[in-house]
Amino acid sequence: MAATFLTSTVQERELLDAARAGDEDAFRLLVEPHRGSLHAHCYRMLGSVHDAEDALQDALLRAWRGLPGLEGRSSLRTWLYKIATNACLDATARRPKRVLPIDYGPPAGHGDDPGEPLAEPVWLEPYPDERLGLEDGYAAPEARYEQREAVELAFIAALQHLPARQRAVLVLREVLGFSAREVAESLETTVASVNSALQRARKTVDERLPARSQQATLRSLGDDRIRELVESFVDAFERGDVDAILALVAEDATFAMPPYAGWYRGRDALGDSWLMPGGPPPRLRYVPTRANGQPALGTYQLDPGGGCYVPIALEVLTLDGARISEITAFRLPEVFRLFGLPDELAA
Repeated sequence: MAATFLTSTVQERELLDAARAGDEDAFRLLVEPHRGSLHAHCYRMLGSVHDAEDALQDALLRAWRGLPGLEGRSSLRTWLYKIATNACLDATARRPKRVLPIDYGPPAGHGDDPGEPLAEPVWLEPYPDERLGLEDGYAAPEARYEQREAVELAFIAALQHLPARQRAVLVLREVLGFSAREVAESLETTVASVNSALQRARKTVDERLPARSQQATLRSLGDDRIRELVESFVDAFERGDVDAILALVAEDATFAMPPYAGWYRGRDALGDSWLMPGGPPPRLRYVPTRANGQPALGTYQLDPGGGCYVPIALEVLTLDGARISEITAFRLPEVFRLFGLPDELAA
């Protein structure tokens, strides 16, 4: 059956006609306004920036090949999301779900090291805010979650506990604001099945999400207070001041360090963990950024040769009031370029 969509502007219709005639530049112009939000959609589905990029490229190739069969009843946006969702569903069938260490196993004991890094691709990856393609964080009228809420680490981690089709239903309905009928058509199922899957998905996700989103917490703190907290955190680490670091974290704070499976819960456990500097100042430097709608830091360590500082971890901070409740230090230097962070800092 031919796919159909309703074009919204004269320019869009002209681009579509040109793309159908084989004009690749016209096709790129047609899909470019949707690229950022489609990439974020694939990330929500897959939990990995790299997997999202692969799925998006697959979806755009499918869209290009499907152009000759287009007619004219549903929107271009709906058609693109249908293709991207099905590309993600195919991808999930080929690989394990992505998780954070806190969902992988129990916390490490006091003083225990986090073990050996796991090489297989099982870990969530941080997402650069700039890839969202949004001018603001507010949701579509029919959506339940704000767009930035829907990339927070807690939300992405909760999504990965859903069966793939439930995940697709929840994201399409509650994040993107599609109607049950549109979702049913995209997934080639019934409205009743969509509503049933949505109910089950909501229950699972709600059980795993904190009572308050990071976006609500960040708004309540305000930019100045957030900046003060982050600067205090950076200053304490650069000075190697363990007491100052622990004063900034919540009593039940957690620290995780993907790709290491070990993680720590509680201020005392953090004090005995690899997170804390020992001896003289550890010679670290930090570059502020944002990941998953949250404050983050590119962390650099002085190279053994002393010539420069090199990337070691992308740290995403989760705040709870005036304290840091979670530190997720992604020891994945390869993600630095995704955030526009430098490859090294001058000594």
